[in-house]
Amino acid sequence: MTTAPAPRPRRAALLRAALAPAALAFSLVLVPLPAANAAGQAAPPAPTEAGPLRIHDIQGTTRVSPQAGKPVTGVPGIVTGVRAYGGVKGFWLQDPNPDDNPATSEGIFVYTGGNPTVQVGDSVLVSGKVTEYYPNYSGGSQSITELTGPAVTVLSAGNPLPAPVVLDTRNIPGRYAPPAGPDGSIDAGQLNPEKYALDFYESLEGMLVQVKDVRVIQATDKYNELWVAADRQDQRSKRGGVLYESYREPNVGRLMVQQQAPAAQQPFPVANVGDELTGTTTGPLDYNQFGGYTLVAGTLGAHKDNHLQREVTAQPGERELTIATYNVENLAATNPDAKFAELARGIVTNLRSPDIVALEEIQDDNGAKNDGTVGAGRTVAKFLDAIKAAGGPAYDWRSVDPQDGKDGGEPGGNIRQVFLFNPQRVSFTDIPGGSATTAVGVTGTGTAAALTASPGRIEPADEAWTNSRKPLVGQFAFRGQKVFVIANHFNSKGGDQGIDSRFQAPTRGSEVQRIKQATVEQAFVAKLLTADEQAKVVSLGDFNDYQFSPALAALTKGGVLRDLVDELPETEQYSYVYQGNSQVLDHILVSPALGRATYDVVHINAEFAQQASDHDPQVVRLKP
Repeated sequence: MTTAPAPRPRRAALLRAALAPAALAFSLVLVPLPAANAAGQAAPPAPTEAGPLRIHDIQGTTRVSPQAGKPVTGVPGIVTGVRAYGGVKGFWLQDPNPDDNPATSEGIFVYTGGNPTVQVGDSVLVSGKVTEYYPNYSGGSQSITELTGPAVTVLSAGNPLPAPVVLDTRNIPGRYAPPAGPDGSIDAGQLNPEKYALDFYESLEGMLVQVKDVRVIQATDKYNELWVAADRQDQRSKRGGVLYESYREPNVGRLMVQQQAPAAQQPFPVANVGDELTGTTTGPLDYNQFGGYTLVAGTLGAHKDNHLQREVTAQPGERELTIATYNVENLAATNPDAKFAELARGIVTNLRSPDIVALEEIQDDNGAKNDGTVGAGRTVAKFLDAIKAAGGPAYDWRSVDPQDGKDGGEPGGNIRQVFLFNPQRVSFTDIPGGSATTAVGVTGTGTAAALTASPGRIEPADEAWTNSRKPLVGQFAFRGQKVFVIANHFNSKGGDQGIDSRFQAPTRGSEVQRIKQATVEQAFVAKLLTADEQAKVVSLGDFNDYQFSPALAALTKGGVLRDLVDELPETEQYSYVYQGNSQVLDHILVSPALGRATYDVVHINAEFAQQASDHDPQVVRLKP
């Protein structure tokens, strides 16, 4: 039985989100290695001759080394890459004399703890301990086979490096993950690199690999990382990404790219989706908890800017009601004016000032300061001023303040949904009685059907909403027609196992709560439609789940709502990009009475290195 390693020594406060981009050219691992692997482990004697084992003997034909936990002496190889800064210092070692077994890697990472004294091209002998390091053991990450507590002897310098393995459509298998063993894990399975993509990458762990003329499928982030498509057969989006279309198709050719040099020393390309790295990008193949298999580049291809443009939705007609949703990513009054201005431009210019906007992640007035504040009047007022300054309308707004600390999100932030509406175009029907803990109901029948509170919250005491945002529902009127709008922000995917997990199929534990939330909301919509089968209902927001997910199936059960993303061309079905996959997390759904609906995901954020939010907004045009 494999057990989790003890912590690798590191400052406890060293959180990934707090690191300056220039200080990080790779994803830091937050679950550290044993202290014995660093200064606390007695170093073996410096080797003077090659020992009996080679790197392929240490790597073996499974994910876990047959030598795990054992000391090894005099392992020979050429240094192919050096990581001399950050929290995971060391170097990559590769044997220039491979065996004839494609399942055994010829490369390995040597964790030094301190600054490595070797250079690329050195021929060395290494003694140390074989360690299986899980970057996120409890989260299901795969392991990295390492040599720790090393003693190193440099035999010569300036040696040629082994030829890199070129990764492309010709050798990346079309199937992603191998079947798991009885324990649900793929750790002990024999690698089949010709059949499964995860086995293929594992068989190259620590080795030099190369991609040529590759398309960027996830923009550069603040940690100086981007994603490329090494396999041209993955389903391409309209604007150059790759689409996540089902749990069975995670897209086999996605690779994260980092670089070995610090960004302060060698600037990392600032690329958007659809840009290219032309020429060759070469480096050791690593693994990290934030991206799975990762090419840590010693040499980067040239950045080709393909000039991706931010979209602007079509101009609505005078008689069309426009309703939008926008996750504004923890917007608080304490945020810089520039963030408000950029978000406001998205509302006014790119969405063309919709009649109603449902906002998600509006924080309370002092943001993450955890002092009991729950009101968001200053935050919303600052945003409304920014919208007017951008040339937009004088929006009014409605919301319900949450109970302090009860709706999840950033501690102290008290995120909630907020309705903005243009009173020159629509009116809000204020019905008293809504509160953080009061459940909104339905009264009356036929055209007299109405909410018992507007704005109100759907079943806020139901356990489905524990530590999660409760749906906000409001009653509007447009040209004499009653419209019910539900603003949503379902619970996040936090804690789910990654698609590259050692457990296959990965567990989606957070999905259980979203199914419950969808079931509660579906029942509320069904109640509205029972009262008035012609009720015009729009449910929208950040549902944190895919169009093919069980949660969306539960929400649309019985045909009470239809998901408009399904009516877009397949290549346009995405609102978010994660681990190189363009995917759907945000939705607009409508009831049967709203037969004609023109829906648009307006791509202004998710594909760009410079973002106002990590989500793309959406808008629907209706004729109620």
